[in-house]
Amino acid sequence: MASAGLGLSEHEQKGCRELLELLRTDDLISLTDTVTNRLVQPNNRQEAIHNILLYTQSAEELLKRKKVIRDIIFKYLTSKGIIVSPSSEKHQLINHAKNYWCGQLQDREKPNKKIPEEEGKQDGGKQRRDKQEHNKEYHKLGEEFCQWYFAILNSQNPLYGESPKEWGPQHFWGDVVLKFCYNTAEQNVEEYSGAELVSLRLLSLVKDEYLCLNPNLDCGGLKCTVTPHGIVVVAVAGTVHRNTCCMGIFEQIFFLIRCPYRENTWKIKCVILKIVGQSALEPGTPLERPCIKYEQEELQELALVVPHRF
Repeated sequence: MASAGLGLSEHEQKGCRELLELLRTDDLISLTDTVTNRLVQPNNRQEAIHNILLYTQSAEELLKRKKVIRDIIFKYLTSKGIIVSPSSEKHQLINHAKNYWCGQLQDREKPNKKIPEEEGKQDGGKQRRDKQEHNKEYHKLGEEFCQWYFAILNSQNPLYGESPKEWGPQHFWGDVVLKFCYNTAEQNVEEYSGAELVSLRLLSLVKDEYLCLNPNLDCGGLKCTVTPHGIVVVAVAGTVHRNTCCMGIFEQIFFLIRCPYRENTWKIKCVILKIVGQSALEPGTPLERPCIKYEQEELQELALVVPHRF
């Protein structure tokens, strides 16, 4: 039988409350039923959160609940400035959250007490190294994603000489959006929504139009970052080919969200694809070297704004 207890410290209560605010209302109601054995029927979100905290014996117990999915903990930690690997499993994120609430991890936004200059330099150097390692994690994720994505997509080209790999709407979220801009003789913009339509439009580029997209994963052709909400942004540039001819260059930006039901699986939430053909250039004008000119902060802003414009 459920019983109220005082198992959470003040810091844990505050942290758990902030984390629970990230859950949907129906998940909060369901979690209240589980924690209280259906003995309490909350009337709103705040009552649900209050009762969940009241009847929870420990922070770890709450974090291990099925309704508290991995992405919620990841989003909470990221909002607090805690650097964690995007490939971290739920039990690892639980440990990060517990350590943070115990004061063993420091919020980047929390003001620090004055420390000796030399010690401050050492801490600053460690933070820079941590940030560099963090960026490397996402860059590696982006590189692996691009290798996977373009291998599958290009394999659908009848001229590619390979057996088609598994392509379809299963790689996209159901409400995915695609903005496709192409500039050949004139500039055109197409917009699509839904996993089926988006996957079919991208497929037609290689299967029906015989294009091959060759990403430049070196020398500024790939940039990756993550938003405070856990959306991974992968921006890649490259060249467009048909058979042995170079037709132009492309820039493609993906917004990826981790699937909460399958470990280490990401699905595409939004795609922005721009193609510039040689025919769009003035005679004698060479193609630009394919590279990403966005800064990481600009890519994060795109992830927060662009999907809502469709």
